[in-house]
Amino acid sequence: MKLSIITVNYNNKAGLQKTIDSVVCQTWRDFEWIVIDGGSTDGSKELIEQYQQHFAYWCSEPDKGVYNAMNKGISKAKGEYLNFMNSGDCFYNEYSLSYFHEVYNPSIDVFYADADFIDEKGSLVYEMRLPDKISANFYISGKNISHQSSFIKSSLLHIHPYNEKYELAADGDLFFWLLLRKYKFSHINKVLVRSDIPGLSANVKLAREEVMCFKRENLSILPFRYKLLNSYFFKRIRTCFIG
Repeated sequence: MKLSIITVNYNNKAGLQKTIDSVVCQTWRDFEWIVIDGGSTDGSKELIEQYQQHFAYWCSEPDKGVYNAMNKGISKAKGEYLNFMNSGDCFYNEYSLSYFHEVYNPSIDVFYADADFIDEKGSLVYEMRLPDKISANFYISGKNISHQSSFIKSSLLHIHPYNEKYELAADGDLFFWLLLRKYKFSHINKVLVRSDIPGLSANVKLAREEVMCFKRENLSILPFRYKLLNSYFFKRIRTCFIG
C-alpha cells in the first residue's frame, strides 16, 4: 500500500463531513484511511461510525492535542507515504490523489503540492503557489508549505515525529528539519487541497513565536556556517508566515 491518509478531528462534525466527502470520492483508491478523534461530544463519533467501513483504523478518545493525535495516527499507519487531511480540510477534486499517483517516485522523500485556503464562508483567502525547488532558505525567509497537500515518507516520521511541544508549528518544524538535512522534495504543480482558515494557525502571535523557536533550535545544532546564518536570521527577520 503506497499511501495512508490520516484525519484528526475534535468536535468539528461539519468539517469532518466535508473531509469525508472529499476522500470517499477519490478516483484513485490505493490508500488506507485512519481517523483519530479526540473524544468529541458533538456527534463526530457517530459520524465516524456511520462511515467506518471506509477506515482501516479509527478511535475516539482523549488526546494531548492535534500533533499528539497525528503522531497516534502515524503509529497505526502502514503506508509508504502519509498525508494528513484533518477535519475541515478537503481534497480539491476527485482527481487529487490520482495526481499524486502519476508522479509517484520512491526516491522522493516529500511530495508537496499547492493549496487554497478558504474562510468559514467558503471564500478564497489565500492561494499557496509554491516553487518547483525549495531549500532550508525557503523557511528561513518566512515561507511555508502545506502539510495537507504534502505526502511524506512514513519512515521519516518515525525518525522525526511531530514535536508535541508545539501547538501550531510542528509541521513547519518537521519540514525545516528535513530540508536542512537535504532530504528530497518534489513539487506537484497542481492545487490538491482546499484548507479551512482560520484554523489552528489563527493564533498568529503564538504561531510566530513557535516558528522562531523551531528555526532557532534546528539551526543551533548544525555546523558553524549555519550558526552564523542563525545569528543573521534573528537579527534581520522578525516576522514570518505559517501556512
